[in-house]
Amino acid sequence: MSNLDTSIRFLKGVGEKRALTLNKLGIDTVGALLRFYPRSYEDWDKITPIFDCNQGEKVCIKGKVTTVVTEEKKRQNMTLYKFNVADVSGQMTVTLFNNRFLAEKIRVGREYLFYGKFSSNTLFPSMTSPEIRSLDDKGIRPIYHATAKMSSASIEKLVKTALNGIYIDDPLPDKIRQQYNLCSIKYAIENIHFPASQEALKRAKNRLVFEELFILQTGLILLKGKKKLQSYSVLKNSYLDEFCSILPFEMTSAQIKASQQCIEDMSKGKVMNRLIQGDVGSGKTVVAAALMYNAAKNGLQSALMAPTEILAEQHFKTLCVLLKNTPIKIALLTGSLLKKQKGKIKTALNSGEYDIVIGTHALLTDDTAFKNLGLVITDEQHRFGVSQRARLAAKGKNPHTLVMSATPIPRTLALILYGDLDISIIDEYPKGRQTIDSFCVPSSYEERVYGYISKHLDEGRQGYIVCPLVEENEELPIKSAEQCFNELKNGFFKNYRLGLLHGKMKPKEKEAVMRSFKDGDIDLLVCTTVIEVGIDVENAAIMVIRNAERFGLSQLHQLRGRVGRGNYKSTCIFISDIRSGITKQRLNIIKSSSDGFKIADEDLKLRGPGDFLGSRQHGLPEFKIADISADSATLRIAGIAANEILKDDPKLKTAENLNLRNEIIQLYKKLNEN
Repeated sequence: MSNLDTSIRFLKGVGEKRALTLNKLGIDTVGALLRFYPRSYEDWDKITPIFDCNQGEKVCIKGKVTTVVTEEKKRQNMTLYKFNVADVSGQMTVTLFNNRFLAEKIRVGREYLFYGKFSSNTLFPSMTSPEIRSLDDKGIRPIYHATAKMSSASIEKLVKTALNGIYIDDPLPDKIRQQYNLCSIKYAIENIHFPASQEALKRAKNRLVFEELFILQTGLILLKGKKKLQSYSVLKNSYLDEFCSILPFEMTSAQIKASQQCIEDMSKGKVMNRLIQGDVGSGKTVVAAALMYNAAKNGLQSALMAPTEILAEQHFKTLCVLLKNTPIKIALLTGSLLKKQKGKIKTALNSGEYDIVIGTHALLTDDTAFKNLGLVITDEQHRFGVSQRARLAAKGKNPHTLVMSATPIPRTLALILYGDLDISIIDEYPKGRQTIDSFCVPSSYEERVYGYISKHLDEGRQGYIVCPLVEENEELPIKSAEQCFNELKNGFFKNYRLGLLHGKMKPKEKEAVMRSFKDGDIDLLVCTTVIEVGIDVENAAIMVIRNAERFGLSQLHQLRGRVGRGNYKSTCIFISDIRSGITKQRLNIIKSSSDGFKIADEDLKLRGPGDFLGSRQHGLPEFKIADISADSATLRIAGIAANEILKDDPKLKTAENLNLRNEIIQLYKKLNEN
């Protein structure tokens, strides 16, 4: 974009001091100011008769002043100015606070436009501190996110200055604009800030939403293409049918489909970069086992990295059972092993004696080497950084990479979060997987809930009590995990073995507590969301989540998935005293559904993508105008357009695509900086 890279401090009316305030709003250049879109609008063209106005509604009224302005001093520093206004349908009183300057300009018998919140609560309809304009000062006015030092009106004025004589290169190629009936960038920017009409505003917004999603998806497709390196680990044959025949159960059609997609990728001579996304208990580990079996039968080694030792041990035991009747050799490599044991395993890996190694970060040490590493799998991929996965992959010659996630993510959001990966979804449960009974109750049921927990514990089962906070917080009337643990240990559950687990504990402490719980040495675990993902404790059959309103829907679903892992009928109880509006709606969804993807879709609709995941740590760009849940149809169309443009110009080297290429470079530069 031409002359848009100019520092904002050089724009007329800004200067160094104001520039610092604008910087806090994310505005550092003239271009950033023009892309700082209004959060809402005031429509001064839409006139509402006084009689038709509703209580609390923001409206624009065209009325004639029928009385002189009266002045009433309420107290020191508080003066009210009042006058009456009428139109053909009725009358209202207008009150101004401490605004002598405006009050002195009001003339009896003259008509004005009044924009503000209408009140019909009093005997006489009224409007307090409205904005007042002359009749020729109509139009749709932008309202911006503002600060105490920078008002919306001030930003509006600066945008007008910036638009004066500016030239903007259009990042959308003419072919795309014409094909999808999109307005020019100049028209879009002018009308998103100062719409000529509601229709012009709609047209501008449609164009800018499309542009944002199109640039993002074009960039992701290019990024995915860069990852399609030549692989030295090609599967010559598929052994999926053979693997299925050795299993003591039938794989679901979703598991088989995901396995086939991965094996097909690994047979093409290009590096597989795939995400397997499956709900809690959907059987992702079996798919991983199928791929590692295929790799081993083709003479390749596999490494599966888990975030904790307990989870690594769990995977190791599962794979040992699944592959017990095969010649495939499996190793477990974790940090707690003795130095001598680690040395033996690493020597055997280097010589090719082991086909599969399951481990933690211990796999990343410099002295861990492989003879022929062909497949790298990371479990609960969000627990690992990109650099950690890359370090493990670097131990082979462009090995195939698979990441697994049990966090259901709406398909629209997954397209963006994992746009550089191919995605396989396991959306089917294995036969016999039980449903978990779910209930929502107020805190007044606490004693009854505890009695229900003790009934399970007396039967030999184990349970969880999940709290939203680690420590007590004076600002929030919520029991923390520590407070709850101390009260219950010395109170209702004093005759039981209780454990405490939270994120502020040291890793070794957390491992020790989880191991004790898994081994059955703890009856009831009071914890935070640190138990959200991973460990299977088949004996755990009861979970209580306190202050359930403080968790996201997907998080509640993940937590609930920690019970019901064995053969025992399981229950999850959500405790919340906030039972109105959106909270009631959310709790009804989690109570009535066990489909993680459906819950994730609802969660996204209710909370938006920023709150859903926390955009920065997940690499999600901050959308300036697009809304992933509301604009899913545009996301799909923009994806089609992105593929079309890259089909004709794979590297965006032609003259008509250079502006688009520059925008993509800038976007990914910003994402890398974040």
